[in-house]
Amino acid sequence: MKPDWDKLMDAFNDSPTQLVADVDCTTEGKALCDANGVRGYPTIKWGDPADLQDYQGGRDYSSMEKFAKENLKPVCSPTNIDLCDDEKKKQIEEYMAMSESDMETKIADYEKQLDDAESNFKSEVQKLQETYQKLSADKDAALAAVKDAGLGLLKAVKAAKAKAGSDEL
Repeated sequence: MKPDWDKLMDAFNDSPTQLVADVDCTTEGKALCDANGVRGYPTIKWGDPADLQDYQGGRDYSSMEKFAKENLKPVCSPTNIDLCDDEKKKQIEEYMAMSESDMETKIADYEKQLDDAESNFKSEVQKLQETYQKLSADKDAALAAVKDAGLGLLKAVKAAKAKAGSDEL
């Protein structure tokens, strides 16, 4: 992926509105990566610098280039309010009217909802994993029981009888 990413950075190098860059999360970029929820490498983030989103597309040059051309552009935000629809403008105005403390409380509430969703997901996946392991063990035991009950021997006898019958012809 690195050669394709480097090619993409070169392609957008002179863009006044689109930034394609990389950050080394193991050295001086660690704080930036931690602040933006980077947990694995390589991770691609995109969008408003104050609210970066995970990129879920292909990791080849053509997929990333297509995504960049279609999505990396100025978007509705407090600094680009002229790009917002009426509903988003109203929401921005409501947020702008909030005190710093109220914003921090609201952000913490939203982040807790995200954490709760992630925690619930992990818990349910763990339950699924445990169910899968039990079902797999039950299936293996059932297969072994059928084989131990004589399936293999029965098939061998059937084949021997069929061979004996064809030898008589």
